Amino acid sequence: ASWFHGLNTSMGQSFFERVSHILCDGTKQEFKGLKISHEQQTCVSDIITELKNGTQSPDLARENALIIANNTIQDKIASNFTADCFYEETDKLVAIELKTVKPNSGVFKNEKEKMLSAKAGLKNIHPTKEIIFFLGFPFDPLNNTKTGFDKNRFMNYSVDFKKYFALNEFLLADELWNFLSGDTNTMQQLLDIINKIATPQFIEKYDFLNNTNNKELFKDQYLSYLSDWNLFSEVVLIENCETIKPKIAGRRNLIRVFNQPIFKDGNYNRERYNILESLI
Repeated sequence: ASWFHGLNTSMGQSFFERVSHILCDGTKQEFKGLKISHEQQTCVSDIITELKNGTQSPDLARENALIIANNTIQDKIASNFTADCFYEETDKLVAIELKTVKPNSGVFKNEKEKMLSAKAGLKNIHPTKEIIFFLGFPFDPLNNTKTGFDKNRFMNYSVDFKKYFALNEFLLADELWNFLSGDTNTMQQLLDIINKIATPQFIEKYDFLNNTNNKELFKDQYLSYLSDWNLFSEVVLIENCETIKPKIAGRRNLIRVFNQPIFKDGNYNRERYNILESLI
């Protein structure tokens, strides 16, 4: 847990957002002006009141059925919200709000109200699609294993979590990362990649890879470092240099792109890669 907290402190919550986008081809999406009906607005308020008073327990299927009913006259504006990770498929929309593993006390009532209103508004403009909205927590600070989790115990860790949310309304630790990737053991794969890169030789390797002369002068070492850092896109470019070079000959703008460093502002230069990859 302390390792993950340190990662979050040093790289920021946006690190987890960027990883989530890579895994599912998603993006951060802001929603403004979604419309809901007066009946839907009342329904959301009633659900929150019932949960607050304990007269109803959280029930995802029941609540979904209630909030999509009576949507004929959509004359109310739902609260604006931002999905930290969002993607759309033919039959569904998926929105995930990534949260810190120890949210502030009292936050869950507001989160649930926002989620219900958002799902109603999204369903109104996409009536044929399933609307899926999760809270996502990157790791479980209470678990003894790096990628393990216990959802019931985690819910007891935060005030009022169980009052407003059911177990199937949030994703925790490896469950979150597997959902995004569609794979298994994803969280351990991410840890392996991070630990392989985050070594005392990081700056040395970073500077070596960002020196364009090293691609030819020390090709084998260069390819080895790329492999160590899982930069397989760049490996493809180097292996196809003999195909790319004739196509950029005499084309000054492409020669400049070809000679750009592979990192830009600390990130892999994806724009450069896309241009050169199209020449292969």
